[in-house]
Parts: sequence; C-alpha cells; structure tokens
Amino acid sequence: MDRKKYYITTAIAYTSGKPHIGNTYEAVLADSIARFKRQQGYDVFFQTGTDEHGQKIEMKAEEAGVTCKEFVDRVSGEIKNIWDMMNTSYDKFIRTTDDYHEKQVQKIFKKLYDQGDIYKGHYEGMYCTPCESFFTESQLVDGKCPDCGRPVTPAKEEAYFFKMSKYAQRLIDHINEHPEFIQPVSRKNEMMNNFLLPGLQDLCVSRTSFKWGIPVDFDPKHVVYVWLDALTNYITGIGYDCDGESTEQFKKDWPADLHLIGKDIIRFHTIYWPIFLMALDLPLPKQVFGHPWLLQGDGKMSKSKGNVIYADQLVDFFGVDAVRYFVLHEMPFENDGVITWELMVERLNSELANTLGNLVNRTISMSNKYFDGIVSCTGVTEPVDQDLKAVVLGTKKKVEDKMEELRVADAITEIFSLFKRCNKYIDETMPWALAKDESKKDRLAEVLYNLVEGICMGASLLESFMPETTEKILSQLNAAKRSYEELDHFGLYPSGSKVTEKPEILFARLDVKEIIEKVEAMRAAEAADNAPEEENKEEEPVVDIEAKPEVTFDDFMKMQFQVGEIISCEEVKKSKKLLCSQVKIGSQVKQIVSGIKASYKPEDMVGKKVMVLVNLKPAKLAGILSEGMILCAEGLDGELALMTPDKDMPAGAEIC
Repeated sequence: MDRKKYYITTAIAYTSGKPHIGNTYEAVLADSIARFKRQQGYDVFFQTGTDEHGQKIEMKAEEAGVTCKEFVDRVSGEIKNIWDMMNTSYDKFIRTTDDYHEKQVQKIFKKLYDQGDIYKGHYEGMYCTPCESFFTESQLVDGKCPDCGRPVTPAKEEAYFFKMSKYAQRLIDHINEHPEFIQPVSRKNEMMNNFLLPGLQDLCVSRTSFKWGIPVDFDPKHVVYVWLDALTNYITGIGYDCDGESTEQFKKDWPADLHLIGKDIIRFHTIYWPIFLMALDLPLPKQVFGHPWLLQGDGKMSKSKGNVIYADQLVDFFGVDAVRYFVLHEMPFENDGVITWELMVERLNSELANTLGNLVNRTISMSNKYFDGIVSCTGVTEPVDQDLKAVVLGTKKKVEDKMEELRVADAITEIFSLFKRCNKYIDETMPWALAKDESKKDRLAEVLYNLVEGICMGASLLESFMPETTEKILSQLNAAKRSYEELDHFGLYPSGSKVTEKPEILFARLDVKEIIEKVEAMRAAEAADNAPEEENKEEEPVVDIEAKPEVTFDDFMKMQFQVGEIISCEEVKKSKKLLCSQVKIGSQVKQIVSGIKASYKPEDMVGKKVMVLVNLKPAKLAGILSEGMILCAEGLDGELALMTPDKDMPAGAEIC
C-alpha cells in the first residue's frame, strides 16, 4: 500500500557566516518533525540547504579576499557540517549555486516575464543591505530598516518588477479560506493587517548594482533578486521544470506539507512565495509555520553584542542530544525562547540526568542486583500497575496530538511525564523492600519488567527528538525499538531477556560554576584570537558635544540616581520613537517613557538593569505619564545604548 507523502522544508541558511544556535534550532526542529512523521509511516522528504547569492555575500567575499564561489563553498560546507553534527536526517541539501537550480530560476524568470507578470522599470527607495530589501520612506521605522533596525541607504537603479497586486485578492481569499495556512495565528494577522489589506506594492525582482547572482539570461546586466532565487529552491530541489518536464518526485511531493521558517521572514514566505506560485499555476504549500526566536539571556544573539552561542560549542560541553533536547523543549510555540549556559546546566541536571538517566540506571542496576540482569514477566500484578500502564499507553496519543499542532516542546514534556511516572512507580512499589521478602520475588520481577517495558516505550517515542539517547537506552535494555503500531501494546518486551551488566551513565550531572568558568575562558580565548594587531588598530572614534553651563555640587546632589529593573515594556501606540517601561526601583514600580524604540525592542528590555533618574518631575509624553528618565548614551550614528551597571546590582541601589 502506498504510504502518504510528507514534504517538509526549512528556510535555506544564508551563507554570510557561521550559523548560531538560534539558526541551528530550525534544522533540529524540522528534523524532529520529519523523524516523527517517518515513525508514523509517512513517506517523508526533508529538504534544507543554503542561500548563496546577493550583495551581502559579494561584500563578505571581497573583505575575505576570495571569490564569491570560494566564500560560499566554505560557509555552505560549514553549515552542512553543523546540520550533520546535530544529527539532522535531511534527504536533500540544496545550494542555490547548484547548476540545475540556477537554470530553472532563469527559466522561471523568463516565463513570468513572457506572461506579463514581470516588467522593466526603475526603482528608487531606501535599501537595507543586510536584509537585501528595498523600503519606501513610509515603511521605515525612525529612518531605519523595519525588519532589522539597521541604517538604510538611498538607492536608484533599473530593475524588473513583479505585479504583486494582480494576485493580492486571490491570496487574501486563500488565507481566509485556509486558516491553517499561516501558523501561529498571530503571524497570519500580522501579514493580513500590515501588508495585504493596506495594498501590495509591486516587488523589485532584479538588481544591477552587484553581480553575484543568477543572471537574467535575456538581459544579463541584471541578476535575479535574491528572494525570487531563494524561494524557488522548494520546487527546484524536487525536480520542478517550468517547461512541463517536472520529475515524478515533484509530481508526488508538491505541494509542500510544511515550510518551517523563522518569524522574521514570514512575509516572504506567506506573501511573495504564494504569489509566485500562483503566477506559475502551482498549488500553494499546505502550511507555513513561522517559529519564534531562540534568544540569549540578554536579547537577540549578535556578534556585536558578543553573546553569540554556536551549536558546536554547546555540543562540546553537553553532547548532541542534550543540545537537541534543550532547543526543542525550551522553545515555546509562539513566543521567543531563552538560552543561557546556566539554564542548559539546570535542565541537563534536573531532566536528563535525574528524571531520565537515573531512571534507566536504577532499573538496570536493580535488575542485575536481584535477578542477574534477567527481566521476567511473572503476571503477579497489583492495582498500582494499571495506572502505570495507562500512562505509558496514553502517551503516544498525547504526543501525536501535540505534534499535529507542531507543539514539539509539549510533545517532549508528555514523554518526560511518562519517565516521571516510572520514577514514581519505583517509589510506590519499593523494589528494595520487596527484595527482602523471598515470597515477593515474583512480584519484584513483575515490577522490574513493568519498568523496563515502560522505559522501552518511552525511549521509542523519544527517538524523533533524541535519537542517540534512544539507541543507547534500548541497547542497554537489550530491546528493539517499537514500531508506531506496537506502542499501543504494553508487554512486548521478551520475558527472559537480559539487560547489560554495566549500565552507561546517559547524562552526567554538571557543576554550573565549573561550566561558567570554562565558558569565560573560551570567551577570553576567542577575544584574544579576534583582537586586531596593535599596529593595525584604528583609533576609537570619539564624540564631541556642545558644553552645557556648569552646575554646582549642590545642584548635582538634588538629582537622585538609582538602579532600576525593567519588569515589562511595550510600544507606545501612535509613536515611532517611544517605549513605555514599568521599572522596579526598590519596592516601588515607576512608569517611564523613553525615546529608544529605534534601538531596542520591548522584549529586549525586559529583565535589564538600568540607570534611572528617579526624581525627575513627572510629565506626559504622547499622553502617557512618565515618572523618571532611563539613562542612555548616543553614538555617532544616533544609536542608543542603555547605561547599565557592570556588576549585578539590586533594583533600587543608589548610583553615587
């Protein structure tokens, strides 16, 4: 019987540099979904890869003193190595420099031009190089890129445009008729209200100001704009041909069942991509899921902040499956997740070492101690067994329901609830007490059999998320992995089987202080490696401002400065500059309005310790009462930086 197909993709990683753990999370998330679908019996095709064209790549290669192709070959290889290290089971790793892809992009561009969807014109607007996007003045936020907040530059050039408005109403109708198309729902509302309903502008789909891209074959001074190039990988990778010669795989796998992408590129995947597909007369993907970001404890990861964490660093400290567990389990369905070294250690110790590792070790050790490792089903049951079996047998459906909604973190929680129930079963049955009574020997054997069986079923469910751990557990129990259908039956572990004599510690407990010391040493070594040669070091820029009148010491002493902790923050409606923060100062909470929206997002503010002028006379800004002032420094380009204490200080500490 033919298996039902399931085609899943990640966004292809941009080859501007090494991906951090937040980028890597997406590949691991997609892998867990692909593995689970395979376990359910689907014919899965999982595609990932790298996006390798664009002005930013051209600039990076020039800085590195290599050709563009040499640059992307190196970075793409590094990305692929990281995906492999994280044990992602992709079926295809596509590169947009692959010959077959480039040829199809040229044919697609020509087809759309010939049918009147693409036309030639001139573009004049503000351009963000990191995002490779044009914006109108009205779309900018405080004069900066609305997507990344970086400066933009004026640009004017001849370009080809795609008639987006031609398909806009059709896309609106599709989204309304298919509520599952964009997930989570908040992303759908954002796309409809911010882009589609106000009206779409025609999209620039070619560039002439740089050369590193796929040439428009009938007008070679133009290269295809990176988004039209990159998005089409989802169909070229499985054999699409716009001349009607598509492969059998394309006919089988398209449309995609799931495009898994970061929330920052949701617009390209839920507006541009569906419209391109409509123009090609192809069905739309069934679902686009814009997952949240994995943030460092002090906000979004960036090299400029010095807070970037890479997957290989985490693996060196914790191992592959511990990192997989963390990024999958700690990421909420809709809101951003947080990763810190301290939190990694805490989760490893509490969940992986205590809940899972200790359970497996205790069960094997007791089997060896009381029965020389032989696990036997004796049929001597008690009522407590039924509750354990009900939890074990019910976990499959709970996991399935969560995975159907792409709530991967919740699915993992259900599996660990099974392991916690097994630990509770040990406390309830007290095998050590049963072992003291010879007449309870068969009951003791049944207890240990139930534990081994429960662990086997839990480990089989865990495979999609922690495949190496599943293999280790089943190997130590001398057990085979259960098929998806077998997970509906308790008692399939062969009675009389023998567990390993020497159980392996799955996850060793770690000391957080030792880990932090190693991390600090690693950071110091990185800083030393990246430090410029002294003779090449440029003088730091300085800022001179007009001097204000002198004040007396008494004047200064009238001002009261304290450390405040921001406990919540939100944008001020109808203002492009203002954020409204609730700031804890000692036992009080003050509301402070600050003109820092261009430099900080509300979610980045929460938890920060800042310097506050607390006795400033309250005033209304944009109709909102402000009860103090948060201190900032302003750089040469107008970028603001919060003034924060360089040591952890309590909220309310006096600044003197």
